[in-house]
Amino acid sequence: MTAFRLGLTGSIGMGKSTTATFFAAEGVPVWDADQAVHRLYAKGGAAVAPLAALLPQAEVQGAICREELRRAIAQDSGALPRIEAVVHPLVVADRARFVAETRADLLLLDIPLLFETGADASVDASLVVTAPPALQRARVMARPGMTEALFQTLLAKQVPDREKRARATHLIETLSLSSVRACVQALIRYIRETHHA
Repeated sequence: MTAFRLGLTGSIGMGKSTTATFFAAEGVPVWDADQAVHRLYAKGGAAVAPLAALLPQAEVQGAICREELRRAIAQDSGALPRIEAVVHPLVVADRARFVAETRADLLLLDIPLLFETGADASVDASLVVTAPPALQRARVMARPGMTEALFQTLLAKQVPDREKRARATHLIETLSLSSVRACVQALIRYIRETHHA
């Protein structure tokens, strides 16, 4: 039996991480793109040597320093595509390994840039989490170090929420924890009933 791959995405501040924890609480294995990047950047990670060759200042004590990467990107507009060219294939390989090695009927793949990177082509269905703009803004602005300028920059890099909603197979509005939990449980039941009957 091949696992059903559900791709989770949503713009910044929409409640993606919280939603993923509810899937994990129901026993669904979760692959997290951000955690994969952390593993790749850590000492001994697969991204350390190629990124250090590209930006020697980014390697600090055998690991990749994200602060140095951010500085390099801010100083050189061409740095980001070069970094992504190294990191994206490694992230894709990490995800493929997780899918191949994890025995379950349903897998949740938490991919912030699901539509932006074309990763939606490698999942069986997509789940977009959404919230009203005012709630999204309040959540993001409450984060440490967040500024209006940074919020706008991050938003500009993402496919707009309305477009994500239009492309989604499934949609959860993250207004309250109890409603999200109920929606997650209902969606898991639905997928299991329709795809593994």
